[in-house]
Amino acid sequence: MRKIHINNDDNYATPPEFYEALNKRFKFDFDPCPYCEGEVIDGLSIEWGNSNFINPPYSQKLKEEFVKKGVEEMRKGKVCVFLIPVSTSTKLFHKYIKPNATEIEFVEGRIKFGKLDANGNFYLPLNAKGKTQSGTKDSMVVVFDGRS
Repeated sequence: MRKIHINNDDNYATPPEFYEALNKRFKFDFDPCPYCEGEVIDGLSIEWGNSNFINPPYSQKLKEEFVKKGVEEMRKGKVCVFLIPVSTSTKLFHKYIKPNATEIEFVEGRIKFGKLDANGNFYLPLNAKGKTQSGTKDSMVVVFDGRS
């Protein structure tokens, strides 16, 4: 059987240039899912900022919980910008994303998520063949904007 995930690690960093393009538009002041090696931050149990960037763990249960929390935070008048895998046939999409999103943008191509080294520098891990690897799924940016 072919392995379809890079590995079972939920901790992958967003490429800095992708994040910066979104940050320029939304001026983020909080990230409830920061990439932190060895440090645990429970973004589901804390209050979020006014403008939030969320690249949640892609494991199904955690991704669903973060999307539901994003809808709650939107209802408090906050902006929540998600970078998540495209999955338009799911209950999560039809029950939470589609009815609440103020914007859905499909990303062209596959994003190369990476890791951070000990100094906080972004790098792309190599696969067994010594090459960098794109994500295994297409991505979408979902915006829940509660300011209006």
